[in-house]
Amino acid sequence: MFLIDKPYVSEFFKKTVKDFNIPIVDTESAKKFTLYEGTSLVNEDTAIKQYKNNPNTSIYTISENSIGWISQHLSHNDLPDKIDLFKDKFKFRELTKTLFPDFYYKKISSNNFTALNFDEVPLPFIIKPTVGFFSMGVYKVSSHHQWLNTIDLINAEMLQIKDLYPQQVMGTSDFIIEQIIEGEEFAIDAYFNAEGKAVIVGIFKHVFSSDTDVSDRVYITSEKIIKNNLQEFTVFINKIGALSGVKNFPVHIELRRDIKGNLLPIEVNPMRFGGWCTTADVTYLAYGFNPYQYYYSQLKPNWPELLKDKEGKLFSIIVLDNSSGIEDEIILSFDYEKLQSNFESPLELRKINYKNYPVFGFLFTETRDNNFSELINILNSDLKEFITIRK
Repeated sequence: MFLIDKPYVSEFFKKTVKDFNIPIVDTESAKKFTLYEGTSLVNEDTAIKQYKNNPNTSIYTISENSIGWISQHLSHNDLPDKIDLFKDKFKFRELTKTLFPDFYYKKISSNNFTALNFDEVPLPFIIKPTVGFFSMGVYKVSSHHQWLNTIDLINAEMLQIKDLYPQQVMGTSDFIIEQIIEGEEFAIDAYFNAEGKAVIVGIFKHVFSSDTDVSDRVYITSEKIIKNNLQEFTVFINKIGALSGVKNFPVHIELRRDIKGNLLPIEVNPMRFGGWCTTADVTYLAYGFNPYQYYYSQLKPNWPELLKDKEGKLFSIIVLDNSSGIEDEIILSFDYEKLQSNFESPLELRKINYKNYPVFGFLFTETRDNNFSELINILNSDLKEFITIRK
C-alpha cells in the first residue's frame, strides 16, 4: 500500500496506482488530492490491521510528510525505527561507521554554533540539518570568517522554512558537520526486496556549476551512467542493507565516488524515490519502465534490454529553485515558455506555486550528448532572466 501527502503528487503516479490497482491509504492528507476514478483506497484502520498481520507488506511514501503517519500508526513493529536510522543523518553515520571508520562527522545544536571549536574540525566541511530535505540548510564552510556568516544564513533560512514541512521531514534545531567528500555525486533509486537484496531502478548524476555549489539544479541519467555504475552501486547498497536489515524498503540514495574510486554515502532517504515525483517519473520517460510498479510487484529491471537505442541521449531533471535572491512577494511572474525555448526537447514541465514553496517548478528534458551546453547554461543561471517583478 502507498501513502500520499503534500507537497506534490504527479499525474504519472496517480495513473500508476490506478492502472496497477495499488491501494492508497485513505488518510486525511490523501483526501485532499484528486485521484483517478477507480483508484483502490483502503481506510486507515484496515491498513493498520493489514500491516500488523503482515509486516512484509510493501509500503511506499510519495512524500516524507507521511513518515509521521507511519510513526503514529505502525509503531507496533520496527518500521519507524528503520526509517529513523536513515532519516536522521547522525544515526545513519553511526550505523555505517564500521564501513567508513575514517569519516569525520559531529552532531551540533543550532544553539551551540558559536561554541564550535574550529581546531577540532577538518576544513572545509559541510553542515546540514540532521533531519533535512531538498538541500535546505546545507552549507559548505572553508574558514572561520565564512562560518560566522554561515551561522547567520542558517538561522535566517531555518526561520523562513520552519513551517514548510513537518519536523519528521525538516528539522531546524540539530545539525551535523561532516568532512567534505570530493568527487562525482550520484542519486540512486532502489529498493530492498523481500529477501533484503538491493534492486536499482534508477541512477542519476548530480551536476554542479562549481566546487562551492550545493544546489539541486541538474540531475542527468543516460545509458552510459547506468552501465558504468550499476554493478558497483548494487554491491555498495547491499552493504548498507546488511547493516540495517531492511526488507521491502524503498530508498533514494545520494553518494559520491572520491578521487581514489571509493564510494561514500551522503545520505539515504527512506521509503521513497526522488522527492516531488521526479526521478522515478523521469526513469519512465527515459527507459520505459515504471519504478513504482517494479517496487510494488518486486520486479527487477532488465537493464541491457532497456538501454538499447539510448546511446548518446541525456535525460535530465532541472530543479527551478529560486536562486535569484528575489523575494517571492515582489515576483509578478515566471516565464515558463522562455525557459522551455532554451531546450531542444522538453519532455514535461511542472509548475509549482513559488509562493508556497521556494521552487518555480521542474523541467524534464532530453538532450543530445553533444548539446550539453544547454544544461550548463541553466546550471549557471540564477533564473532572473525568467522573472518579472512588481514595479
